[in-house]
Amino acid sequence: MDSRQLDDQGKDPAVAAVLSHGARVLPAVTVDTYNEELRDSEGFVGDRASGRAFRAILDDWRERLVKTLGEDPFGDTPTDEISKSKLDKALAGDETVAAGLVHTAVEEFAHELATVVRRFLRLEDWRGTERIVVGGGLSSSHIGQLSMGRAQIILAGEGTTVELRPISNHPDEAGLIGAVQLAPSWMLAGHDAIAAVDIGGTNIRAGIVELKMRKGDVSKAAVWKSQHWRHRDDEPDREEAIQRLAEMVTSLMERAADAKLKVAPFVGIGCPGLIDEHGSILNGGQNLPGNWEEEGFRLDATLAGRLPRIDGHQPTVLIHNDAVVQGLSEVPNMEDVGRWGVLTIGTGLGNARFTNRPSE
Repeated sequence: MDSRQLDDQGKDPAVAAVLSHGARVLPAVTVDTYNEELRDSEGFVGDRASGRAFRAILDDWRERLVKTLGEDPFGDTPTDEISKSKLDKALAGDETVAAGLVHTAVEEFAHELATVVRRFLRLEDWRGTERIVVGGGLSSSHIGQLSMGRAQIILAGEGTTVELRPISNHPDEAGLIGAVQLAPSWMLAGHDAIAAVDIGGTNIRAGIVELKMRKGDVSKAAVWKSQHWRHRDDEPDREEAIQRLAEMVTSLMERAADAKLKVAPFVGIGCPGLIDEHGSILNGGQNLPGNWEEEGFRLDATLAGRLPRIDGHQPTVLIHNDAVVQGLSEVPNMEDVGRWGVLTIGTGLGNARFTNRPSE
């Protein structure tokens, strides 16, 4: 960075003044709404189109098969332990019962997804949505993409013209790449990369994202290196989780330095829930390890103090909702529409709606 005076924590006040956790106005888009928690008589509407919901549908049909046919093509394997790749293989395989079972689950899930999309489009802040990108872990599989296609056909048959398309980057990387859209490009100028983190209810991913910036354009940004931790298997408390996260980011920063990449003193984080301007998680963090919604807890300050300084600067840690960040990875692909949204099918169903801002 330049020679501007820093505060007593090694931060640039000019940088801090234009950054805000959970910001609604970002360099390329306005975040019209996110983390909507729609309810009906059965609970949260979004829960009907989550990864858990698909597994529940599949489990229900497996039980019906055993009762009526006395067989289950997946044997004694618990539904939660059947990988998406195995389901994809069964869907395309020669065993008709296995293929039919998966196809039936996909069809039922597609109807649930269509119902959820329909409900979102009724919201004031979602009206006029032209395209919805579907991300999250299920979107990278054939069963997820088939569910998406069927849902769009169901909606089209009702006269709803919204386009559903899978997220362009792999969901594991989209939640990191989107972080480059959290800060204005002038702030990242002169650097090769940033550190990014995607915190989910099952996994935590950290990565170094190469900016590949040309004249302020970061549309070619891509993940250089990343690390993944399935924290749900280890059941850590909050302190252990943050320490492990800090170690992951530090290790990646060191590898980037060894590779002569100039990393900006900026860490973009996607995290479940509603994020206020102070970096507190107001709600939606119930699947994270420990209590991340505790009053007074600030992830940005807690993490920043455990990271190494970069050229004398303490890294600025900026937090936004994980669905927002994953959606931001699609900014370069949304120039042909004005209003668009994202749904992320993971442990739960993340959501955000955007309106493109005029190019400067």
